[in-house]
Amino acid sequence: SLYPIAVLIDELRNEDVQLRLNSIKKLSTIALALGVERTRTELIPFLTDTIYDEDEVLLALAEQLGNFTPLVGGPEYVHCLLPPLESLATVEETVVRDKAVESLRNISQQHSPGDLEQHFVPLVKRLASGDWFTSRTSACGLFSVCYPRVGSTVRVELRNHFRNLCQDDTPMVRRAAASKLGEFAKIVELDCIKSDLIPMWANLA
Repeated sequence: SLYPIAVLIDELRNEDVQLRLNSIKKLSTIALALGVERTRTELIPFLTDTIYDEDEVLLALAEQLGNFTPLVGGPEYVHCLLPPLESLATVEETVVRDKAVESLRNISQQHSPGDLEQHFVPLVKRLASGDWFTSRTSACGLFSVCYPRVGSTVRVELRNHFRNLCQDDTPMVRRAAASKLGEFAKIVELDCIKSDLIPMWANLA
């Protein structure tokens, strides 16, 4: 029988954290029962709207969503996983943010170049220019996974955003940018390393 979304909603609103955690851990089973279309149109929007839970529940959710591509219909629909992961990448708890970034890095590889530019890059830009330092910190880990597969105009924009993060007012954001600068340098064109990345490094030093 079809798993009614109402049952999941009840479980995720239960006062018992353990019950909420268990229902998140069986999300893939629920998604299989719902089928790809209902997972896309009902389950994912519901999860996106309910991201205000205990950290351990959010951590489990961030981890689950990184393996959800087949459950939403494959790479063609992978972009529908971005909204809940974008929200998770902005929360206060570092381990949740890090897991959301890890899942985003995983699913970035499943985007076609067109979908990457249309859906993934705008997410990176939103995080990079977010009001909260948490979102800007998370953005730092996403540049290197999309940069090699986008066009030259988008690459310029990404380098500019990364430069801004290296000059951010918040030390934690600058530290996150510094920790990803080497990874970014490996995939950036040589002339851009000289013109853009070396000045960034000097800025951080």
